[in-house]
Amino acid sequence: MKPVVLVVDDEPLQRGILKTILDGEGYETITAGSGSEALAAVRKVPPDVVVSDLKMAGMDGIELMGALPQSPAPPVIIVTAHGTIDSAVEAVKLGAFDYLTKPLDKQKILMAVRKACERAEILKENSRLKKELFDRFRMEGIIARSARMRETVEILKRVADSPATVMVLGESGTGKELVARAIHYNSPRRNKPFTAINCAAIPETLFESELFGHEPGAFTGATSRRAGLFEISNGGTLFLDEIGDLPMPMQSKLLRVLQDREVRRVGGKETLRVDVRIISATNKDLEREMEKGGFREDLFYRLSVVNIELPPLRERTEDIPALVEHFVQKFNAEFNREIREVDDEGMAVLRAHPWPGNVRQLSSVIERAVLLSDGNVLTGAIIHRQLNARKAAARSPFELPEEGLDFEQLERELIQKALNRTGGVATRAARLLHMNYKAFLYRMEKFGLRETLEGDGESG
Repeated sequence: MKPVVLVVDDEPLQRGILKTILDGEGYETITAGSGSEALAAVRKVPPDVVVSDLKMAGMDGIELMGALPQSPAPPVIIVTAHGTIDSAVEAVKLGAFDYLTKPLDKQKILMAVRKACERAEILKENSRLKKELFDRFRMEGIIARSARMRETVEILKRVADSPATVMVLGESGTGKELVARAIHYNSPRRNKPFTAINCAAIPETLFESELFGHEPGAFTGATSRRAGLFEISNGGTLFLDEIGDLPMPMQSKLLRVLQDREVRRVGGKETLRVDVRIISATNKDLEREMEKGGFREDLFYRLSVVNIELPPLRERTEDIPALVEHFVQKFNAEFNREIREVDDEGMAVLRAHPWPGNVRQLSSVIERAVLLSDGNVLTGAIIHRQLNARKAAARSPFELPEEGLDFEQLERELIQKALNRTGGVATRAARLLHMNYKAFLYRMEKFGLRETLEGDGESG
């Protein structure tokens, strides 16, 4: 589609010149002789870019810019005479994309409009991505057929609009980060950053720098200033996953930030005001940790103004069919498959399974089933096979020989077996081994397997 440019000028000759120039470069040009005409035109055909004269009878260019729809507003290029350049500069400060001076230069016009169109595309893409995020994490998108999950969603709706800290409790794989994101994207902070950190994955020596940032020279390797997650999340939400693993020294520092709403970078003297909502999550029994002295009681109460407990999948089996349908659609799109359904036997197997890994485990099983299935129906046999494959993977597949192990030979055999299983399709073989695709190709070349595939067509 041609980019649409709206030209607004109360001089017919000026409108005509701009239209001729822009039409000649392939733009779809709409013209208006006043601010009110421009707003009427915008309601009919939303433009990508607006080129408006600054001085017009009635509504001038600045007033027009402020009256344009803001979802997102198109970039505005202000046109001004030499004597009013100061006004044009002020217009840029108020949000105009650029300004042009009369008499107009054709190349400058085209360059400004091209850059404005590029900006418009970025704004549209950002708007689309924000909408996708909101749609993905809207409360209505949380699968909740069971009574416990419906109750949980109602609590989430009430909590989202408040500034209260929230602690999400539940077993591993129940969807704690999904809930944290849903709270954020349904809150007044939705247009601000959502950042997450796994407290169990950060070395104790790096915690303070990760959360609060550091100044150059604060420690060995700190060559430049770095903003911490509190600073990055200002105005938004910080999700502290596995909060039960936060080291005791950091617990007191986190408590101080929650009390004072100020942070100081490591090695710095300046304190920075921060406005960050904290959502934390854990699968640990923090009350027991407090009894043992492993978690601060005052921090616990600061973090858990509202507690949300997610039920394990085995206690919400009514949700399994809808979850399975969601995952089948997701992996159909990802793998370009056309799985239509899970048959009655397969669904019965899924509902009877204890799911120690909860929703994450269910997703993994359906992913493998969709990827490795020959047909377009996931049968009970296919589901059984994937569940048994997971059980086998959890057990040690071999005993270490007394004389040691030829690791390269074992690696080569695993690569070859994966290729055999997938009929020589490297992308599927890499996924079967949970390997990065480029790393898998590297190993194929390393072991000379790229040209010596021995695919037997087996796919299950």
